Amino acid sequence: MIELYHIWKQYQKPHWALSDVTLHIRKGEFYFITGPSGSGKTTLLKIIFRELFPTHGQIIIDGRNTLRIANHKIHRLRRIMGIVFQDFRLLFHQKVFDNVGIVLQVLGMSRKEIRRRAFNALRMVNLQHKMWEYPSRLSYGEQQRLAIARAVVNNPKIILADEPTGNLDPELAFEIMSLFKEINKQGTTIIVATHDRELIRHFGYKILFLQKGKLVGKEGL
Repeated sequence: MIELYHIWKQYQKPHWALSDVTLHIRKGEFYFITGPSGSGKTTLLKIIFRELFPTHGQIIIDGRNTLRIANHKIHRLRRIMGIVFQDFRLLFHQKVFDNVGIVLQVLGMSRKEIRRRAFNALRMVNLQHKMWEYPSRLSYGEQQRLAIARAVVNNPKIILADEPTGNLDPELAFEIMSLFKEINKQGTTIIVATHDRELIRHFGYKILFLQKGKLVGKEGL
């Protein structure tokens, strides 16, 4: 499903954000990526999503070499992915429903199908009662759940989440991770970048450790 071969990423010489990372993740697996701040977690997710290009290396996702996909065709790759950004990237001038539905609108779905899928995604994260609110009127935890609804609305094969519980209290953090657990049970491959060791200990799954851009350890593999 996700294959990374000898990935290197450099923003500024002489430092490497990622150093020779090789990784294979099979369909339906759940991985945590952890490590201290600056270890390369966010960079790795952005390279998988192809928001960034690696300096060296190859990436195969769902059988396709992502580095050979033309920019004007990259949307085809992203149709199979949902991503929860660290800063959410919500559209604060659009209502909750529209924040979720815009993903389907871009794909050219009918209004009826957009309404059905967007409502189901919001119901999954228990936000259907706030679908006509603006994101600014939501709590931080609700904004996080909205970001997840947007990520799952197209039933992606892969979900990438960058510090999805970073600023949440422990109860909300466990709620968010339980939601990812349920999504994973449906066969979705999930990768969560986090520094929250308590969450990792509680939920288990497979763990990758990054330090200064290097993959220094694995657990549960």
